[in-house]
Amino acid sequence: MHILNLIRWKNLVMIIIAQVLIKYALFESFNVLTTLSPFGFFLLVTITLCLAAAGNIINDIYDLETDHVNKPNKVIIGNQVSEKLAYNLFFALNIIGIGIGFYLSHSVGQSSFFAIFVMISLALYVYASYLKGTVLFGNLLISILVAMSIIIVGIFDLLPATFPENRPTQMVFFKIVIDYAVFAFLVNLVREVIKDIQDVDGDYKAGMNTLPIVLGRERANKVAFAMSMIPIGAVIYFIVTYLYQHQIAIGYFLVFVIAPLIYATIKIFGAEHDKHYQHISTIYKLVMLMGMLSLLLYPFIIEIN
Repeated sequence: MHILNLIRWKNLVMIIIAQVLIKYALFESFNVLTTLSPFGFFLLVTITLCLAAAGNIINDIYDLETDHVNKPNKVIIGNQVSEKLAYNLFFALNIIGIGIGFYLSHSVGQSSFFAIFVMISLALYVYASYLKGTVLFGNLLISILVAMSIIIVGIFDLLPATFPENRPTQMVFFKIVIDYAVFAFLVNLVREVIKDIQDVDGDYKAGMNTLPIVLGRERANKVAFAMSMIPIGAVIYFIVTYLYQHQIAIGYFLVFVIAPLIYATIKIFGAEHDKHYQHISTIYKLVMLMGMLSLLLYPFIIEIN
């Protein structure tokens, strides 16, 4: 159980849900021409989970000093799991993920796609070892990687099966994937800033240079408040542009996505204590989940056209 907590199993379940919904609620339900067999898709999910788990482990290794200040009761490495074992798991998961990625890239006839997995692995290491302690750069990188866990399904499942004859159809669905990836990027970016504000004491002690350390907690709050408006605007634009004829979809987004986003924004404005920021962070995580679950509406929307 300690190792499951170390690799952030709840976050990994979110990745599985997102990728399965893209594959089966979006692509397969509309009989889009795809590349990955069920086994190939399983390999892609496995690769993503291995690399994400490895990233979570190396992040905890480099966060030991800050975690002893910010959440001393939740430190796993050095207590339940030795640092040596953590490093071994980090290397093993990376090797497994990249190795399977090499096989999968060749099996879909796109050997160059292998570089994507290498770049993701390196990016996660660079984030944990250096960029996490910088102003916004680390937040931006990890949010891009979160978005990449969604886009990668389209890259491996749609692009190799795209030809001049079916390109318009394929690109419609790839654009939907991009839209959801942008949503995940925006929501996660705000959440990362909120987490930085929450962890400011430990980060300051570790000599980091995050946004709340540079600006102060009060100004960082104002930046987070302003940033929180962006995903709200993006979702409203998405609804007005693509879903204005579908009342059920509009109702879903208003209740389960926009309303919680507005609630979180209001909470940011008055946040002062760690519990406030933890609550806001949880809301954003739930919003991301509900956003991805909206993919289940697409078959129903098509049926009522």
